[in-house]
Amino acid sequence: MPSKRILFISNGHGEDNHTSHVIQTLRQLCPSIEMAAMPIVGEGKAYRSLDIPIIGPTQTMPSGGFFYMKRLYLLKDFQSGLIGLTWRQLQAVLQYAPNCDLIMSTGDFISQTFAYLTKRPFVSFISCLSALYEGRLRINPLLWHDLNSSRCLTVFTRDSYTAFDLQRQGIAKAQFGGIPALDRLVPTGKDLYLKPDVPAIALLPGSRMPEAARNFSLQLQLVIDIAKVMPSGFQFRAALVPNLMAQLDDIAQSQGWQLNQGILTYSPPGSSAEESPLVEVRCYSDAFSDIVYYSDLVIGMAGLAVDLAVAIGKPIIQIPGEGPQFTYQFAEAQTRLLGISAQTIGTKPATPEILKQAAKRVVETLQDSDYLAKCKENGPERFGPPGASERIARFILNSLGETE
Repeated sequence: MPSKRILFISNGHGEDNHTSHVIQTLRQLCPSIEMAAMPIVGEGKAYRSLDIPIIGPTQTMPSGGFFYMKRLYLLKDFQSGLIGLTWRQLQAVLQYAPNCDLIMSTGDFISQTFAYLTKRPFVSFISCLSALYEGRLRINPLLWHDLNSSRCLTVFTRDSYTAFDLQRQGIAKAQFGGIPALDRLVPTGKDLYLKPDVPAIALLPGSRMPEAARNFSLQLQLVIDIAKVMPSGFQFRAALVPNLMAQLDDIAQSQGWQLNQGILTYSPPGSSAEESPLVEVRCYSDAFSDIVYYSDLVIGMAGLAVDLAVAIGKPIIQIPGEGPQFTYQFAEAQTRLLGISAQTIGTKPATPEILKQAAKRVVETLQDSDYLAKCKENGPERFGPPGASERIARFILNSLGETE
C-alpha cells in the first residue's frame, strides 16, 4: 500500500515552529507518512532542520512577516518582490497538492486560503489568532469562508477560550489544540551553574536577527540597572540563537562588557581590576528549555518563547524595542494575550528612564509572592494542558485512516 502524503503550509516563524513539533510527533507515531512543506514567510529553517522537503521558493523579507506592525515594512516587502514570491509559492502548492492525501495549514487567512484553494481536505491550526486579545475573535470574511468549508476538517486553536468562542460563533468544528512546542519544553540536564536560593532571571531577546541583537543590547542595559537596585541579588541566564552568540564579542565591546567563554561580565567605569564585577550573564545557544524551566522571572522580547514561559507559570517583564517584531504594539498585544503574567514597561522603544522603571518592577515582582502564585495558575489555565502535538497528530492520522 502506498504511503500517505501530507503537505504542511505555514506563514510565520512561530507557525513553522508549531508545525515542526507536530511533524516530529507524526514521525514517531507513523514513520511511513511522506511529508513536505511550504513556508510562506522566511526560509523555513524549522522544516529544513528536520529534513522536510520544501516544495517552493522561499525568501526572507525586510519585515520578517511582521508588516502589520508598521505599514512602511509592507512597502519594503512589496519592493523586495512579496507579491511575485507569494504567487510563485501558491503555484507550487497548487502543483504539488493533487498528489497529497491531506493538507495541514498553520497561520492566518493566507495559509488557510492556500489550503482551501488546493481543493484537498485540510486541517486548520489558527495558532496566531486568539479571542483573548479582544474577548471575541473577529474573523475576516475570507477566513470565515475557508474555515466553514467542507474541505476544512477541523479548526485547532492555541487556547481553549478561542475554541469556545468560535463554537459560539457557529464554527462547531473548532477545538482546542494548544502550543505544540510546550510538549518538548523539558529540561535537558544542561548545567547552568545556578546558585541555590538566588533568584534566576532568563533573558529571551528573540530569534530574528538583527533585531535580536538590538533587543539583547537593551536587555544588558536593563541587567545593569537591576544590579544597581539589587547588587548580587539575582543570577542571569540568556537563551540566544547561534547567530546571536556569534555576535557576543561585538555586543560586549559596544556595551562596555567583557566576554569570556560565553560569560558576560560588567564592571562600572573606574573599577579596579581587583574588584568583582557588578553583574554577570551566562549565555547559551543550546539551553532554552533549561533556562526557561529553572528561571523565576523572564525578561522577554519574543513571541512564542514568551508564550511558552507563561504556559509553565513564569512572570514576564517586557520592554519595547525598535522592531520590526517586538515594538510596543506587539508587547501590548502580548499583554492582552498572556493576562496577568506579562507586564510591559514603557510605551515606546526603551529609554534609560524606562529601563530604570523596568529594573524596579523586576525587583518588586520577585518579592511579590501572591502575584507569583497567580502567574503559576494563569499560564496553565490559558495554554494548558500540554499534549498539543499529539492531539493534532492523532487527528491527522485518524483523518488519513492510519493507525500507529
